[in-house]
Amino acid sequence: MTGNDVFNDEDEDLGEIREIMLDMSTGRVGYAVLSFGGFLGMGEKLFAVPWAALELDITSRCFVLRVSKARLESAPGFDKQHWPDMADAEWEKGIHQFYGTQPQDR
Repeated sequence: MTGNDVFNDEDEDLGEIREIMLDMSTGRVGYAVLSFGGFLGMGEKLFAVPWAALELDITSRCFVLRVSKARLESAPGFDKQHWPDMADAEWEKGIHQFYGTQPQDR
């Protein structure tokens, strides 16, 4: 699944899945790390997108994230040298609020 493209429902290219992050307390996928922008890995921004916010389009072999490109540009992101603490409950709450999803039951 890493390397798969991500588009929104307006068919705008939002980037690609770089990593899949497991929720260690449940053993389920918690987040996908989306790479957006940049060129050849330079200047790219990374976003932890809740797994529940992504839809798999099996026909096009890509993921769909129902967020406009402009909104994604204002999403809480990070760079490859400064990953967030994905176990931080406040960080998790903010990410789910941004994407309109709910944390998984534990």
